[in-house]
Amino acid sequence: MKRLTLQENTVSALTDPPKREHWDLILEPKVAVFDLQLREVWRYRDLLWLFVRRDFVAQYRQTVLGFLWHVIQPLLTTLMFLLVFGRIANIPTDGVEPALLFYMAGITVWNYFSTCLTGTSTVFVTNAAIFGKVYFPRLVLPLSVALSNIIRFGIQFALLLGFMIYFAFNGHPIHISWSWLGIPLLVVLMAGLALGLGIIISAMTTKYRDLAVLMTFAIQLAMYATPVAYPLSFLKHRSYIWIININPMTSIVEAFRYILFGKGTFDLSALAYSLGFAIVSLIIGIVIFNKVEKTFMDTV
Repeated sequence: MKRLTLQENTVSALTDPPKREHWDLILEPKVAVFDLQLREVWRYRDLLWLFVRRDFVAQYRQTVLGFLWHVIQPLLTTLMFLLVFGRIANIPTDGVEPALLFYMAGITVWNYFSTCLTGTSTVFVTNAAIFGKVYFPRLVLPLSVALSNIIRFGIQFALLLGFMIYFAFNGHPIHISWSWLGIPLLVVLMAGLALGLGIIISAMTTKYRDLAVLMTFAIQLAMYATPVAYPLSFLKHRSYIWIININPMTSIVEAFRYILFGKGTFDLSALAYSLGFAIVSLIIGIVIFNKVEKTFMDTV
């Protein structure tokens, strides 16, 4: 067997043509600002479901009551609303009786939107350690937030249905119609709205950390600018009702109550406005997301 000296090996490495290598995955920077690489997200769907499970399980890990907090929190909030807005302020409930169902329906919808928006708006900062170690489509994490909160929404919606069935046996019949099929569409609309706004804020939070604090405060204020604790008809003749109407969540909350109870305000044009708002926010979020994704590890 012929042995080559170190010099001959060096000359051979410099003169021989390079061998062609085959790679299973090539990571390249994105060029198009609207490229979401959804096919790649689908390839990582197993990782997506792992993040969904992590977000749901870790939320109340090492707690005594565990997932029961998903029931206790809306129930206690509903009782507080019933006392303050129903008994003390004596605000009407648009004919929805008992009033407990009115408040619980609004809280169920708002909880899903607010938790999605809050979770998505900090997804880059809270998961920076993962981003720096391994590659995966970054869109997986915002999607996992929206999906994990659907489980929470399902638990709270089941609680609402339980109370509706209870009151049905006490003289308050359940309003069941084909319109109930619109509930999943409202959930998708809320998810799109929360993802769009959340991705915008999350991309900006990588550079301006104050936005995370401001977001928590803004969510609390936004609930009072949404007809969660009062019906939209209560503000019909108020001069500031336009502030409530420009809120894209207003029509969603009102439509949710109308579907469940057959009472309240159902405005297709207002829902179309909410849909347009969600689409525009998603488009803007996609553009900002794709721009920030290239450099956010340098600023997080």
